[in-house]
Amino acid sequence: MANKFWRFACGLAGVAIGLMMIGLLLTSATRVLAEETEDGFVPMFNGQDLTGWEGVAGWWEVRDGAIVAESTPEKPCRRSHYLYWTGGEPADFEMRCLYRIAGQANSGIQFRSKPRPNWDTWGYQADIDTAGAYTGCLYQHERGLVAERGQRVVIDQAGRKTITAFATSAELLKAVKVDDWNEYRILAEGRRIALWINGVLMCEVEDHEEKYALPRGLIALQMHQGPPMRVEFKNLRIRHTSSGSAR
Repeated sequence: MANKFWRFACGLAGVAIGLMMIGLLLTSATRVLAEETEDGFVPMFNGQDLTGWEGVAGWWEVRDGAIVAESTPEKPCRRSHYLYWTGGEPADFEMRCLYRIAGQANSGIQFRSKPRPNWDTWGYQADIDTAGAYTGCLYQHERGLVAERGQRVVIDQAGRKTITAFATSAELLKAVKVDDWNEYRILAEGRRIALWINGVLMCEVEDHEEKYALPRGLIALQMHQGPPMRVEFKNLRIRHTSSGSAR
């Protein structure tokens, strides 16, 4: 009886050790995969306060690890404004973040942009809205929509567009989650701009119009004027790249 019990106990110990080793291997593999996926990225936001960001006092705050701006009937937003990232003015880069938006809302992520008075900006914007009209589109002040969802656009030096459709706007919108967190990915390399949401390519642009195709500039988050809304951003990170292409 004692020998049987001993063999049984040893068997259980062997199974436990085996399971532990499998767990360690899976954890290690997951860690390696995460490191490979995020290779070269550095955080833009510490998840605790607005260190590294500047904007209109009283409008931007941190809640539950996210940067938040919110307007209400009691506190309307009468002029659009932006929260500037103070970590530099990137040229070629890849940026990723999570965003969530609610209400009759419009917002966006400015990049390769210039600051303007009253916390305004001028430049490219990766657009966001709750109506689904502009999310995933590339916007630019003065020109308006540079590329809509599902478009590859080449803009020549005179501003003429050559547009190729690679998907329908409605089909791409299905990748965007409503009232939930979505991941925005922005790639700016040389003349090329590309936007993804939740891993799905939304639009792509090759821009040769010198007046508007800024080679570098600030990154900023938008609080849009209008009806009550809320926009949140978290897990913002950036990876500087080198396109190797002449402008």
